[in-house]
Amino acid sequence: MDLDRPEVTADTGEQDGGRGAGAAAGTGAGGRGRTTAVRLALIALPAAFLALFFAYPVAAITARGLYDGGRWHPERIAEVLGDPGILHVVWFTVWQAAASTVLTVVLALPGAYVLARYDFPGRRALRALVTVPFVMPTVVVGSAFLGLLGRGGLTEQWWGLRLDEGPAAILLAHVFFNYAVVVRVVGSLWAQLDPRQEEAARVLGAGRWAAWRTVTLPALAPSVAAAAAMVFLFTFTSFGVVQVLGGPRYATLEVEIYRQTAQLLDLPTAAVLTLVQFAAVAALMALHARAVRRRRGAPALVDASRTARRPRGARQRALLAAVLAQIAVLIVVPLAVLVERSLNGPGGYGPDFYRDLASADATGGTFTVAPLEAVGNSLAYAAAATAIALTVGGLAAVALTLRGPGGRTGRLVRGFDALLMLPLGTSAVTVGFGFLVALDEPPLDLRSSWILVPLAQALVGTPFVVRTLLPVLRAVDDRLREAAAVLGAPPARVWREVDLPPARRALLVSAGFAFAVSLGEFGATVFIARADAPTLPVAVARLLGRAGEASYGQAMALSTVLMLVCAATLLALEGVRTDRSGEL
Repeated sequence: MDLDRPEVTADTGEQDGGRGAGAAAGTGAGGRGRTTAVRLALIALPAAFLALFFAYPVAAITARGLYDGGRWHPERIAEVLGDPGILHVVWFTVWQAAASTVLTVVLALPGAYVLARYDFPGRRALRALVTVPFVMPTVVVGSAFLGLLGRGGLTEQWWGLRLDEGPAAILLAHVFFNYAVVVRVVGSLWAQLDPRQEEAARVLGAGRWAAWRTVTLPALAPSVAAAAAMVFLFTFTSFGVVQVLGGPRYATLEVEIYRQTAQLLDLPTAAVLTLVQFAAVAALMALHARAVRRRRGAPALVDASRTARRPRGARQRALLAAVLAQIAVLIVVPLAVLVERSLNGPGGYGPDFYRDLASADATGGTFTVAPLEAVGNSLAYAAAATAIALTVGGLAAVALTLRGPGGRTGRLVRGFDALLMLPLGTSAVTVGFGFLVALDEPPLDLRSSWILVPLAQALVGTPFVVRTLLPVLRAVDDRLREAAAVLGAPPARVWREVDLPPARRALLVSAGFAFAVSLGEFGATVFIARADAPTLPVAVARLLGRAGEASYGQAMALSTVLMLVCAATLLALEGVRTDRSGEL
């Protein structure tokens, strides 16, 4: 898996290394017509999937809250937003997202520089390590910081300080979760900036800081803005981390939507909050799209292998040591504490909590089945979700690379590209509850079907598949397709012989990323997972919701199992990572 050069935005119509798969369809009206027909055929399944399993459930749950007695009630929006408690939730959501973004960018920029410009033993392993938190389920991240900063945690043992009683734990957990976003997005560009430009400024008399501020910073600014927008989006819609660490005092919009829906059954309030979050996410995506367009105008880039050098001198070695220490504190320590808490039982260190996971009786009635069965459930659900996401996302990616005469894309295609990204920012809680409300009548009565969980997980995995495949497909030399078409190869064979070979590794990367993301999906799954077939994140949340040392230890053990599965998936992805995969 690689987050290098991610672009969570709609296609802006520029060419990316080639005009796309559709240029070989011909020119003129005939070529335009064939390209349109092929594109519509490819878009049909992804569009139907999004319409049935995203737009319909979200619209249904929103309508339940705002449509009553045969008419709409827009006045409910003003009523909800006039509630001081709701305004406090909105304010906290924005405040914590802004603070988390600033903190993440400030702390991760040195790491981005070191991993981009320094060549040292273990560099690739370190890149994989900092990315582990990003693919971990949010509920596991919350569990790790609960073990570090919460009751009986490391900070309480050493300094008598519990940081889980305030927003500090939430902010630190968000830094832990999103550190890789800044390192990958900014670092990928930083590694390709020609260092001779800054060196030339210093030769002309500029100091080290002045040269960086006037030469490097303007070139990096679009990437920094894009990374900041992504971090803000992920923290603005945060659910699992805030649900575990926030307690009753702190709630984001996503957590409040869950509370209003699942606990209070107040659909009007939940519907209004869903619309507020949806509008905010749309604005964030527009901001990110603008940053990406500016980023495409960056200075000429060089091969990243030419810019990385061994650290020289005391200053560079000190910076490398400082970044390694920072990564150890921010990333390694929480993961290590999670493992330590899972082994620290009543009788000392041992596998007691892991053994308890094999029995439903040991959980005190929390489960009707052994918690360890959640491992098999999660793997099966994630495998099915990955197959769905690959099918839907693969067809969508191919459709988005089709271009008509002149290498242009239409507004419909750009709009569809943006639509594919919406599930990333829409309330997963709303989607999950919408599944229960909307998919309850034939022929879509799926409430008792096992496929409901993979469908919800595939909604989150599909955008990652699309963003991983797009840059690879766009990089294929268009002349190869044209030559194959001239030699009489039909479109299917052109795609099989020209596009598929370079895309194979990207398919593996996207499959692994979709699998890891599906494995950790929590917001929607918490509504639709059956009691006799829980997923790992749902099982962890249930255990954390019960009082007692045994339940807490079992939650840590199950979280460790989930962390190891995600880490193994990530390390496998690093082995097949492509240089151009990872538009996210």
